[in-house]
Amino acid sequence: MTQVDLNNPATTVTDAVVTRRSLRAFTDQSVDEQVIRKILTTASRAPSGTNMQPWRVRVLSGESLNNVSGAVLKAYDADEPYDAEEPYYPDKFFEPYLSRRRKVGWDLYSLLDIQKGDKEKMKAQHRRNFEFFSAPVGAVFTIHRDLNTGSWLDYGMFLQNVMLLAREAGLHTCPQAAFCGYHRAIRSALPLTDEEVVVCGMSIGYADFSSIENTLETERAEVSEFVEFYA
Repeated sequence: MTQVDLNNPATTVTDAVVTRRSLRAFTDQSVDEQVIRKILTTASRAPSGTNMQPWRVRVLSGESLNNVSGAVLKAYDADEPYDAEEPYYPDKFFEPYLSRRRKVGWDLYSLLDIQKGDKEKMKAQHRRNFEFFSAPVGAVFTIHRDLNTGSWLDYGMFLQNVMLLAREAGLHTCPQAAFCGYHRAIRSALPLTDEEVVVCGMSIGYADFSSIENTLETERAEVSEFVEFYA
């Protein structure tokens, strides 16, 4: 893969896209709330069908972040079952998606020296999701449960905007579907309405590049594998 500079803010859209990574280790350097406000304000320019703007965001730091993290960790450590209100992954993985999923998982575990079958270390690594990977800012994204597929597609464009604008601000992120299955724990720590479904969580902060997991480079399929050109 082409070498990219993950340390500095992105200066072009291409830079932001190429340097956006799902990073899993952050420093404790604080993030100015005004920076987050600017990112979210600009991100809200994402397109949405009939301009419905289906996103709702809870930004967490300090005590609120600790409360949400603590509630989810309590559920996770008690082995409460993962119970997402809307399915994120297929009931059964199939090719080529199964191989891609396995590869990124084992590439990460290899960096962390987690051997196949070491369930204790795997669980400990997965647990770090719910600590927001030590990031100083976390976010919980929700959508009204009566909205349909189109609004979920629109939501993805909003989330991408957030992550790319974070790169422009010199920040990194990790979008986390892991939070979806613990919406009950999140509800115990945040005043979500009954109409809201948890879309995902997100860690936001300054990357800790001394952590080996942040050296992970995920692969992408060649254009020829997913595009056909017609003239």
